[in-house]
Amino acid sequence: MNIEILKSLNCPEYLIEHSTAVCKKALKLSSNFNVDIELVKTGALLHDIGRCKTNSIEHAIVGANMLKNLGFSDEVANIALRHIGAGIPKEEAELLGLPPENYIPITLEEKIVAHADNLIHWSEEVNLEFTIRKWNEKLGKDHPSIKRLIKLHEEIVGINGFYI
Repeated sequence: MNIEILKSLNCPEYLIEHSTAVCKKALKLSSNFNVDIELVKTGALLHDIGRCKTNSIEHAIVGANMLKNLGFSDEVANIALRHIGAGIPKEEAELLGLPPENYIPITLEEKIVAHADNLIHWSEEVNLEFTIRKWNEKLGKDHPSIKRLIKLHEEIVGINGFYI
């Protein structure tokens, strides 16, 4: 049903493929935790719904608002809101021109979807090293988001990928 929502909004096919891949990865990551699987599935499929309107970093805020307007719970909307990168603290958000808010994933479901998104490049699964290389090139080698990415990876996947 959630894919139909993306289709009804005329989201591009690559976005639907990406969201499906993120959902598969999120469900795989969820297998080691006691989480709300339906929330993970719905959140993963709709995490990038804001990209139907914008490809800027603000897609997270746009998406969260779209989900609320469509009647989804705050839990689903928060997955969209907090999935960007490995989370963005309030101070960095302001520097990026986002409303001054903490965009760090809080719940386990939020963390799983955010990290699943980090481990999918377009619609292909990638490893942590690939993502770090990509972020180094885009953000700079010492960007604080890379430390957050590694910390999130250790929390969700385990050190050296032990849990997968």
